[in-house]
Amino acid sequence: MKKLLFVLVLLISTNALASNILIPMDAESQKNHLKAYGITYWVLTKQQKVQWLLNYRGGSFLLPDGDNIRKECQIRGVSFEILSDGQAQNILDEIASPARNQEAVILEKAPKIAVYSPDGNQPWDDAVTMVLTYAEIPYETVYDKEVLNDDLAIYDWLHLHHEDFTGQYGKFYGAYRAAPWYIEGKKNAEKLARELGYSKVSEEKRAVALKIRNYVIGGGFMFAMCSATDSFDIALAAEEVDICEPMFDGDPSDANYQRKLDYSNTFAFTDFTLERNPVKYEFSSIDMTSKRSGIAKESDYFSLMDFSAKWDPVPTMLCQNHTSLVKAFMGQTTAFTREEVKPTVLVLGENKLNSEARYIHGIKGKGFFTFYGGHDPEDYQHRVGDPKTELELHPTSPGYRLILNNVLFPAARKKKQKT
Repeated sequence: MKKLLFVLVLLISTNALASNILIPMDAESQKNHLKAYGITYWVLTKQQKVQWLLNYRGGSFLLPDGDNIRKECQIRGVSFEILSDGQAQNILDEIASPARNQEAVILEKAPKIAVYSPDGNQPWDDAVTMVLTYAEIPYETVYDKEVLNDDLAIYDWLHLHHEDFTGQYGKFYGAYRAAPWYIEGKKNAEKLARELGYSKVSEEKRAVALKIRNYVIGGGFMFAMCSATDSFDIALAAEEVDICEPMFDGDPSDANYQRKLDYSNTFAFTDFTLERNPVKYEFSSIDMTSKRSGIAKESDYFSLMDFSAKWDPVPTMLCQNHTSLVKAFMGQTTAFTREEVKPTVLVLGENKLNSEARYIHGIKGKGFFTFYGGHDPEDYQHRVGDPKTELELHPTSPGYRLILNNVLFPAARKKKQKT
C-alpha cells in the first residue's frame, strides 16, 4: 500500500513539473517531421505561443504542455518529449549562450494561407498543396479574379502554383500543342482574361503579377516554386513589353524586346536573356535545367547555407533541417543561374560545383519572398501525367521541410531583423 501511494505521489509530482512539450526535429528522434509542423500550426490556432528552437536538434519546437496536445501528437504520429519547467529553462539558457549558434524564436499566430492555383487542380498537382494537406495545415485557394479584386490583403502567406505569368502557357507549345488538356487550358485562360476585361492572357497575367508584387511590398509573405519563380520576375521585367509570339497571343512580339526589359522591377533576378524560340521548353537563361548535363541523379544534392541564428534569424529559420545536404529534384525551372541572382538576394541553398542557386530569399518593401527551384522534392524528374507522390512514404523529407519552414515563418514575432 505504501509503495502504491509513493508511485501515485511520484506521478502527480512529475505531471505537476511537466509543463512543456518538446517536439524534437533531429534525424534520430523524430519519426514524422512533416506532421510536426502541422502540430505546431494547430497549437498556434489555439492562441498558444510556441518557441522555435533554431539549430537545436534540427530546429525543434517547444510547446506548452497539455493532454490535448499530447493526444494530438499521438494521433498524428509525431514524436515528442515531456519536459519540466527546469529542463525547458536549461535548454533555453543553453541556447541563449553567446557561444552557441542557436536562438529561440517565438511563434505567435497561425498565418492565414492562400495558394494561387487554378480551378480543377488536385492537391497532388503541386508540392506545397500536397505537403499542406499531409501536414494538416489549412489553406484557401485563390486565382486571378481574387488577386485582381485585392483579396490577397486578408492573407499572411501566399504560395504561387507552378504558373506561367508571361502568358506563354508554360511554354508547352512545342510538345503538347495538340494535346486536349493544352487546347482546353488555353481556351479557358483566354475566356477568363476576357471576363476580367483584358484582350490578351499575357496582359491579364501581367496585371496579376503586379498585384502580387504590391501584396509583397505591402508586407505579405510570398513563396514560389518551379516556373512560378522565373516567369513571375520575367513578367515584372516586361511590364511595358510584348514578349509573346503569335501562337500565344495572336500578334507579333515587340521588336528587340530583350533590350527593353527593366530588371529594376524584378524581385530576384537580373541581366537574364529570354528564350525567343516558342517551341523550346524554357523561359530564359535564369533556369539551369539545360546546363546540368553530366549530373547523375544519385549524386545530385544541394547544400543549405549556415547563418548566425542570433544575428540572422530569418534565413536561419528558413534553413532549419535535420541535414544540411538535401536531395535535388528537377522541374521546368530546376535551379537558378547564380550570376543572375541579384546581390541583394540571399542564397539559402546551392550546388556550388555547378554554380547554381536552388533556394533563395529576399525582401521587397515591407514583405518577403522565397523562391525554391524544382517541382517535387521526392520525385526527381516529375513529368506530365506522372502519378502523385505519396508523402506517407516520405514523412522525414528534408526537401519538403524547407517548404514548411516558409509556412511557419510569418508566425514569428516581428522584431528588427538583419538580413
